[in-house]
Amino acid sequence: MRRREFISLLGGAAAAWPLSARAQQDQRVRRIGVLSALAEDDPESVARRPAFEQALKVLNWTNGNNLRIDYRWAAGGMPSDTRKLAAEIIALEPDVILLSGTSVVAPVIQATRTIPIVFVQVIDPVGSGFIKSLARPGGNVTGFTQFEYSLAAKWVELLKEIAPHVTRAAVIRDHTRGYGIGQFAVVQAVAPSLGMELTPINALEVSEMESAIAEFARSPNGGLVVTVGGTAFHRNEIVAFAAKHRLPAVYPFRYFVSGGGLISYGADTIDQYRRAADYIDRIFKGEKPANLPVQTPTKYNLAINLKTAKSLGLAVPHAMLTRADEVIE
Repeated sequence: MRRREFISLLGGAAAAWPLSARAQQDQRVRRIGVLSALAEDDPESVARRPAFEQALKVLNWTNGNNLRIDYRWAAGGMPSDTRKLAAEIIALEPDVILLSGTSVVAPVIQATRTIPIVFVQVIDPVGSGFIKSLARPGGNVTGFTQFEYSLAAKWVELLKEIAPHVTRAAVIRDHTRGYGIGQFAVVQAVAPSLGMELTPINALEVSEMESAIAEFARSPNGGLVVTVGGTAFHRNEIVAFAAKHRLPAVYPFRYFVSGGGLISYGADTIDQYRRAADYIDRIFKGEKPANLPVQTPTKYNLAINLKTAKSLGLAVPHAMLTRADEVIE
């Protein structure tokens, strides 16, 4: 072999080697650690998980093939349990961490400033100190917010529309966090224009909440406004209390209504997991969370339970039925 041909051959091999090595690297199995604030057998968890994995599959990431997903469940929201699970997730050294629910974000952020994090179902991430701004989150964190504060005004309006006789509303909230106070402030601002008198009820202890609702229900023309926050952990109890005391109630998410609640208006909770899959795919391909803006909901759903309305003696306005995205009969 001539010297020139030999050198050319070596040069071609040297050029090809990095491409081969890069291809092998691209084919490695990626790992996602998922930490959710709900229980594994919660109906919402059962619906969210396949939606998330299917969205990843559309992007050519298949769990059990070129992807491994490790799930952990922080049901109950106990801080000590959440910190333990956060440590477990980080110890697995995932390529990306998906966090579901406001209560699980802080422990993970405090534990790692390097692993990329995508959150969903999070309330006011700027006010909570998780990110610098929605447009430029900074650091290793980005994701999708759960709702906007202005939505709280819509809940009061819907309660008045479906139950015009209501002049008193108990607002069930998480009073220990800023977002609970923020939602109540919006409700307070709109209530006078609807002739509504408000009573705040704290949602952390079920027994205290039940006593407060029972006391509230002793006077006529009452209804419930259930805000976003710790109420999700006690949604079955809240729906049961509303039924027991015959109180029309408006809720922030569809899963309250599927469980027997009267009416809900809020973001599509499943859609955020599909959108999160896109962000994770982009991170896998080299983008940084700091450069991916935190997004607000794009899909909102109005759900009505006609069976519950009938049990309360309410005639749902036709205009409301035509606007509804889902009517449960």
